[in-house]
Amino acid sequence: MIPHVNSPQNNTKVYVEIVKQLRFMIEHNGLNPGDRLPSERELSERLGVGRSSVREALRAIELLGLIETRRGEGTFIRDFRGNQLVQLLSTFILQDKKSIRDVKETKFLIELDCLWLIVQKAEKDQLLTFKKWALEADYTDDDYFLEVVTLADNHLFLRIWMILKDYFNSLDLKIIKVSKSEYAELIDALISKNESEVIRVYRNLRKLSKS
Repeated sequence: MIPHVNSPQNNTKVYVEIVKQLRFMIEHNGLNPGDRLPSERELSERLGVGRSSVREALRAIELLGLIETRRGEGTFIRDFRGNQLVQLLSTFILQDKKSIRDVKETKFLIELDCLWLIVQKAEKDQLLTFKKWALEADYTDDDYFLEVVTLADNHLFLRIWMILKDYFNSLDLKIIKVSKSEYAELIDALISKNESEVIRVYRNLRKLSKS
């Protein structure tokens, strides 16, 4: 049974809670594409909000392409195999500060772990090729760290990082500019095989405090 939630203060909170309900039903109740959602009345009772607020929230979610309303029939889950509904839902509820902090921390920790793996197993000629690219190519921070994660040669880390990167980018955080020399310095630290230096340079690059 889905727990009752406190009454939200505004419609933004309402549709965030409804999205949480949808994700719960998909992950735990076996809700499949084409299945009907609870009625406005049921959702209103579960969320402790007015039906008009639920109606507006469902309309907002429908605009995202996550659900569809069929006149006279009800509201149904759309086929999420094509539009990655579960990932969209997860991204959509990254509204609170703790979720944002968790995404940032996890993304940075995976990047650090990948740097550690590179120190352990990457060949020097691979790193020299990477440095040449970093000094000469035009690229974004995502492009650079995609090279890092790929060089770490851990497919699971790659998949997790790709998802976290999309979540991170959806947060519209302030972009910290990094120079090519800073990116190259990190590669030099990798070439040196000095783990503490790699951590120091990475933290400076990410503008992370020492605490």
